[in-house]
Amino acid sequence: MIQTIFRKVICGSEDLTQNDKEYLEPFIKDDIVSLENDIYKLNSKYRVGIIKIKNKSVTLNDLDNEHKTLKLDMNELKGAYNNDLVLVKRIFNPRSSFKAKVEQILYTNATSLLVYVNEGEIFSVKEAIKLETKKDFSSFTNGNIYVINSKTFEIEKEVGNIKEPKVDQYISLFLYDELIRLEKYLEVEAKMDDTNERVDLTNLCFTTIDPASAKDHDDAIYFDVNENILYVAIADVSYFVKENSPLDKQALQKSTSIYLPNKVLPMLPPSLSEEMCSLKENVNRYAYVFKIYLNSNYEIEKSELFEAIIKSHRKFSYGRIDRVIEGQLDKYNETEKQIFDYILPLYEITKKIRVKRLQKGYDFISKEYRQKLNHNLELEGISVEESTASHQLIEECMLLANIEASKKLANVGIFRIHEEPSFQSLSKLVDEVNLLGIKAEIKSSVHETITHIQAKAKNTLLLEEINDLIIKSQSQAKYSSKNLGHFGLGFDSYSHFTSPIRRYSDLVLHRMLKSKRTPGDIDEICEHISTNERKVDQLVWDYEDRKYARWAENHVGEEFKAQIVDIDRGFAKFYKDMPGLRVHLDNYRGEKLFLKIKVIIKSVDVISKNIVGSIKNV
Repeated sequence: MIQTIFRKVICGSEDLTQNDKEYLEPFIKDDIVSLENDIYKLNSKYRVGIIKIKNKSVTLNDLDNEHKTLKLDMNELKGAYNNDLVLVKRIFNPRSSFKAKVEQILYTNATSLLVYVNEGEIFSVKEAIKLETKKDFSSFTNGNIYVINSKTFEIEKEVGNIKEPKVDQYISLFLYDELIRLEKYLEVEAKMDDTNERVDLTNLCFTTIDPASAKDHDDAIYFDVNENILYVAIADVSYFVKENSPLDKQALQKSTSIYLPNKVLPMLPPSLSEEMCSLKENVNRYAYVFKIYLNSNYEIEKSELFEAIIKSHRKFSYGRIDRVIEGQLDKYNETEKQIFDYILPLYEITKKIRVKRLQKGYDFISKEYRQKLNHNLELEGISVEESTASHQLIEECMLLANIEASKKLANVGIFRIHEEPSFQSLSKLVDEVNLLGIKAEIKSSVHETITHIQAKAKNTLLLEEINDLIIKSQSQAKYSSKNLGHFGLGFDSYSHFTSPIRRYSDLVLHRMLKSKRTPGDIDEICEHISTNERKVDQLVWDYEDRKYARWAENHVGEEFKAQIVDIDRGFAKFYKDMPGLRVHLDNYRGEKLFLKIKVIIKSVDVISKNIVGSIKNV
């Protein structure tokens, strides 16, 4: 209603009701609105619009023109918050970067806010904005975190204190609108009661190869050495999760499992993700299977896709299979020998497939840092994961299945796409690596340019860092109903088929391949799961960064080895004692990108995750 009144004023409408006019009387008295010849006008010093808060900056989306924005001072909001309708007064101070300040909150929707207490005042956790309230918080303990009603400021939930590491999960889930992960799992009555005939593959010696801690085994493989046939068996989740069922709707909402350092928040209830759908050892399970025939050149001659029942005869960790590939067979039984007898030749084949794939795709050598938390949920160390022989073996098998799945789709389906980087991005990448002393140049194609840069980088000590720059120069992969190819992998057609326990995209693809039908809302599904995928990534980073901040808080004043990683904003990243920890340098003076330095931690704010340090002058 209020927004409608001011829209009428802004456009000079004469169609104001008596109630509209009575509402505007105080604004006329304060010279905010004028009345001339029965036409109401907004004083040019003022603007009315919607508050938008993002990345710790505040703008006003003007009602006069939604594309016209004004920058607001975060300290001059007078209690306004995201999506509030406000009246602002324009600022004409040429020395100020802020263009307006809030004069009055015209309307606010009651929402739940996550706040913390500091010296008797409350601040939003997300942006650290001080909230104006008449409610007395002076007796509240510093660092206490609450969910409050944004309109009444009544406490809806007491979360805990920021000193307690257990609050980190709730904070991240709240900030990224994923509290559904804390709700009770839906009841599931899952039975292997398929009346249709399935292909019985239980006699084949399938195996799963996963991280040692894995409970959700999506995929199993078997290789017929004599016939050159690769079987890729994927958990048949679509049999148990029926389209449009409450379970399916919840899975779509979640879109993906969340993998935190200390736990998994699954897309599906554990009774499915860890039990009935998981390809557990020595248990019969329903699977959707690709039977892939390879020719003598290790190319796909043909493939068959069918519903089956399989049994994983043995589960292995990546580490155990790495040892097997290296010739360290350890102690093994007859079943394990059968598996090793086909794993070793399969590895040699996948190596050749990989070499051929990389003629169009890319090999980005990078490390993944995994936080290790103790029983108190405090960060105690980092494990570094690299792509090993066993990882690459499984990766190539899964890629073959994903490619074959995409080929069976019509023109409209659910594809995993990755678009080629723009010329501007490529030019910037070349400039960045040249600043590092690597003499690179743009070649006749994007692929040739990137492989040229990688070849040059191999002669330096910065290969990993330069690979990171190459990755950052590219667009983010996403889901699409139209096939636009996958640039990074070098595939003309690609889909996600192999992880339906943890990815909704794969579940949708299974249904499409079985029914030969494309959902009418496939574009909306692709957009939702792509957006949610990015959001979940940010949620995990938020959680991990707060763990890093807690660790740093206990090491203020200490010296650590770091590397400059952001020359625009002055950030460095630890590379030894606590790899992956990012610190903002308060005395950054334009040091070279990737320069190795010594940093002393100066201060830490766990709520904002801000770690401040100084470069130690030698």
